[in-house]
Amino acid sequence: MTLQIHDQTSSTGRIPGSLKRLGPGLLLCLAVSGAALAVEHLETAFFQRAWLEALVLAILLGTLVRSLWSPARSWRAGISFSAKTLLEVAVVLLGASLSAATIATAGAPLLLGIAAVVFVAIGLSYGIGRLLGLPQRMAILVACGNSICGNSAIAATAPVIGADGEDVAASIAFTAVLGVAVVLCLPLLIPALGLSVHQFGILSGLTVYAVPQVIAATAPAGQAAIQIGTLVKLVRVLMLGPVILVLSLLSGRLRAETDAPAPHVTAGDRPAPHRIAPHHIVPWFILGFLVLAALRSAGLIPAVLLAPLATIANLLTIVSMAALGLGVDIRSVARAGPRVAAAVILSLLALAAISLGLIHLIGVP
Repeated sequence: MTLQIHDQTSSTGRIPGSLKRLGPGLLLCLAVSGAALAVEHLETAFFQRAWLEALVLAILLGTLVRSLWSPARSWRAGISFSAKTLLEVAVVLLGASLSAATIATAGAPLLLGIAAVVFVAIGLSYGIGRLLGLPQRMAILVACGNSICGNSAIAATAPVIGADGEDVAASIAFTAVLGVAVVLCLPLLIPALGLSVHQFGILSGLTVYAVPQVIAATAPAGQAAIQIGTLVKLVRVLMLGPVILVLSLLSGRLRAETDAPAPHVTAGDRPAPHRIAPHHIVPWFILGFLVLAALRSAGLIPAVLLAPLATIANLLTIVSMAALGLGVDIRSVARAGPRVAAAVILSLLALAAISLGLIHLIGVP
């Protein structure tokens, strides 16, 4: 123990390996985030309001940088860390802003409606994909990605149905770009459709791919939209477990009917059941979110900490959105192929239509 402490303190100027590896990309994300905050401040100074929030500006500036310059390998670790780990920490901290009162506001009809929307959307998206000529595995990946949580759902579904790397890459490539487009365009529906804050929050939670992207999409509508949107999105993400379970039960038929049999499986043999990793069903950051929400509801989080936690979560999300933009390659849309692009876009439009139907059906004010 003494020797280890001496080694660490005597090597002045030595940067720890992990920090050195993450440093360049992390600093780049911080720089883009700083620029986004500065532009938001200038907007407020000149126009008395921010037309584009820092969260959205960070995505746009990051995408602009990525379009003009492709970061070398040394930058990617920090960008990936910012896009994933910082994002997940931000979601956990956001749980402190959600109380049982907010959950009670949602009501049982909405919670049941979310589950129904997910399963109906998967069926419709799968049908759209097959009508457009997508292979069965690809159609399932697109359907699950659009209907549940984007890339995470695609990554969790792929091993269950025996999808290959090309299917996964093509599905993820387009949803990554489209996810950013949805975040940017969704707030335009508030005036176009005359949506209330709660209606917009629910629509965002039902259509946006990732939890942090919901935060970015709902930020222009205020804290109430962020809270209800995040709650709806978390319930939607939790549907990944039942969906994967159903697909796992059908995996034998799926492998037999798709392009090729599973490795080491001959005709007539039953494939070995796929083992579902717990973190594929419920990611750790969602559990963390729920724990903090429970602590907030029980009054165990001091009121003085709520504002700082919300500020930290917001800043981490801005950095993560900058990383998200830096990871967007517009050219990947072309590589995904027109059929995949059409399937994803049409499936997303169908999901939005179903979501609006639910909002009006249950009478959300």
